[in-house]
Amino acid sequence: MPKANPISAAATATGRSYLDPATLMRIKNLELRARLVVEGFLSGMHRSPYHGFSVEFTEYRQYTPGDDPRYLDWKLYARSDRYYLKRFEDETNLRCYLLVDLSRSMSYGSLDYDKATYAKTAAATIAYFLAQQRDGVGLVTFDREIHDYLPARYRPGHLHRIFVALERAPAGTATDIAAPLEQIAKTARKRGMVVLLSDLLAPPEMLEVRLGYLRSQGHEVVLLRTLDPAERDFPFQDPTMFQDVETGRELYVDPDAIRGQYRERFAAHAESLKTLCSRLGVDLYDLTTDQPLEHALFDLLNARMRRGRQVARRPAVRGRGAS
Repeated sequence: MPKANPISAAATATGRSYLDPATLMRIKNLELRARLVVEGFLSGMHRSPYHGFSVEFTEYRQYTPGDDPRYLDWKLYARSDRYYLKRFEDETNLRCYLLVDLSRSMSYGSLDYDKATYAKTAAATIAYFLAQQRDGVGLVTFDREIHDYLPARYRPGHLHRIFVALERAPAGTATDIAAPLEQIAKTARKRGMVVLLSDLLAPPEMLEVRLGYLRSQGHEVVLLRTLDPAERDFPFQDPTMFQDVETGRELYVDPDAIRGQYRERFAAHAESLKTLCSRLGVDLYDLTTDQPLEHALFDLLNARMRRGRQVARRPAVRGRGAS
């Protein structure tokens, strides 16, 4: 598990109460939702004792033996008590590809909104955040086929096209995660970051070859496993008709009779994903739809900062699974 770090300490020190996702989802405009999350996140960071870390992480890297000490930033050292080098321009321009699963399983929601709505908002939030730092952002929406593909760019109007594609994306059918991963592997000629937002309910072995190929191309890969809290906790009490949202199959069961087995299989699937990602060098984080969208930004910070310095940790939230 990651150790404590400046980012999590900063978030805790602010005492900030993040915008409740149920309130946020009542805002119809996706761009406004994303902007509110990002501005609230940065505002909280700027009020903390670690002011500037939320933006400066893209402009610096930690000093390692052999680096030219002439490029050390002594002002940042005075604030952080660590040695950092100013990055050059070709080091700071990131190309990030957001892959958003819109299959039928993502249409499930025990709250007033479903996983797909949450994932689209998280993707829009990440896109807005990166665009503020002049990083290139691309988008792929998919179910069993690709619906929208926008290459990673930073130019006027591109972010708006991402928002439009996310807002108009329809509910999908069955899932084929292989298709968008193969698309990125074929078209992303320069190394970048690939962020997949999905419930990842498919068998983990289906991901292995595609994720391994992306890693072999030098891409950083981040999986944001997007789950409804009911899928994690299985809180159902009365005999209920359950339906597989992708196949339509129905089964009437007593939740108490299967709760233990369900939780065991859920934990085993999560452990298999964790093992696979660890072996491939892929970052895996859980996003639960009842938790603040700012967590997606903490996860992005983790993925971009994990080489050469401590990673960020979200503020602790009761009931969240380990990532």
